[in-house]
Amino acid sequence: MYQFYRLLRGSERIRILREQIRLDFKVLFRLARVSLTGILQFAIAHTSWIGLVRIVSVFGSAALAGYTIAIRILIFVILPSWGLSNAAATLVGQNLGAKQPERAEKSVWRTGLYNMIFLGVVGLFFILFAERVIRLFTQDPAVIPLAVSALRIFSYGNIGYAYAMVMLQAFNGAGDTITPTIVNFFAFWMLEIPLAYFLALHTRMQAHGVYWSVVAAEAAMAAVSIVLFKRATGNARDLAIPERRSPQRCFSCVGARYIVPLRCTVMNSCLPTCH
Repeated sequence: MYQFYRLLRGSERIRILREQIRLDFKVLFRLARVSLTGILQFAIAHTSWIGLVRIVSVFGSAALAGYTIAIRILIFVILPSWGLSNAAATLVGQNLGAKQPERAEKSVWRTGLYNMIFLGVVGLFFILFAERVIRLFTQDPAVIPLAVSALRIFSYGNIGYAYAMVMLQAFNGAGDTITPTIVNFFAFWMLEIPLAYFLALHTRMQAHGVYWSVVAAEAAMAAVSIVLFKRATGNARDLAIPERRSPQRCFSCVGARYIVPLRCTVMNSCLPTCH
């Protein structure tokens, strides 16, 4: 209600008139179709943690408690990083809408660098002071060493987390929610969970194998997303269409053209001039 109030009062950059507020089921259907893969990519990521919990639980309640504490701390400290990655997605959409693909690309790389610096500093802090941080949450002598190990190992992958979340959000900002979904599926379900199962149950690493599988999956996700982003932006420069040929391109095709030129993410919704 507050958002409607601010938009309707006419004092913002974006102004909505009362007569413009109506249901457009065609637009709603297109939005739902695009958002489904966006929902799926987050569902894949979050449900993979359930699988990891099941593997860790084999090693007892102490290992499970240590894993849970470390994950909760990690999730809390990466909240600013999610803000940065969402900002990257916004900048991509904004700059593509303004027909400035080079600026969109530059904003992604710069945001990834800032995110890497932030999470790198946080990771270094946790590596050095993991035990002190864990003791703020538990005094159980059986849980502390397991939680400390988990937090330190997770922190080794902070740089991978930083770049992966920014690069994948850049695709989302361009209107391509399919690529991040595919990357998430292979990283979390095809790599992380099988690797965690193998290292934990078929080697002597036990719960530590689960922790290292998370680092490996995030590193792989970062590497793949960087390669895909470089390839997509490189292709975009080669396939860029002069403005005079397509003066009325819709926003979805601007994103698809510049970031993923071989896929239009809103099927059958583009103006004829887009193709």
